[in-house]
Amino acid sequence: MTQETTMGAPAAGADAAATTADGGARGRRIVMLDVDGTLVESAPGILASVRHAFEELGYDVPDAAALNRFIGPPLVETFASFGMDAATADEATAAYRRVYANPSFPDPDRPGELIEGRLLGGVYDGVKAMIGELKARGCTVVTATAKPEAMAFPVLDHFGLTPLVDAVYGATLDRSRNRKPQVIAYALDALGYDPAAGDRAVMVGDRDNDVDGARDNGLDCIGCRWGYAEGGELEAHGAVAVAETPADLPDAVDAYFA
Repeated sequence: MTQETTMGAPAAGADAAATTADGGARGRRIVMLDVDGTLVESAPGILASVRHAFEELGYDVPDAAALNRFIGPPLVETFASFGMDAATADEATAAYRRVYANPSFPDPDRPGELIEGRLLGGVYDGVKAMIGELKARGCTVVTATAKPEAMAFPVLDHFGLTPLVDAVYGATLDRSRNRKPQVIAYALDALGYDPAAGDRAVMVGDRDNDVDGARDNGLDCIGCRWGYAEGGELEAHGAVAVAETPADLPDAVDAYFA
């Protein structure tokens, strides 16, 4: 599966309805996966890039707990929450993206070499098997990430995840689509989501913005305990269920769609 066939396009098999035990047609079961903190343990690269942005602009680097706020929500809004005006938040976002997308940090696997911030980290244990099991159970599996698609594809490609999902949906670099509710709405539209035809969909993610974004689109969200949420965050925002590990998610999805 290539970037050209998955970015902003209907998922492979998106028009193929499942069938009931007696051979009748029923709608699709669509699972929309967040990326950072759900598929990819991306904190090392995100936080290194955020630290660089604060330092480049001459700001004190926040403590670890405060930096954790950058994982999930739109970058420019999170920078602004640290007292930056709109222009400065834009500068910080640009500084972040320069090192996130270009070789800037020591490569832990190749001494003396540099690596892009986005390639630091790795796939959570069990995530690839989780995606495979969801698809084996008849689900259409796509991503819905607030990370710009231009940033998401290199990450998913590098870690071998792009071929495993049916489509990749994300934000835009120009911020015309940068909030989670917008990304989810865009994905549903691209998929031709049709509840009247029996389609059902659920968001899966590790932060409050995943739960809130799903609700804004009339969907529920299953939370991921293995990601970056603070204690009680997912429950407080109304996650319909919380999977403790990637291996638990297929059963949680089955229970939701039952």
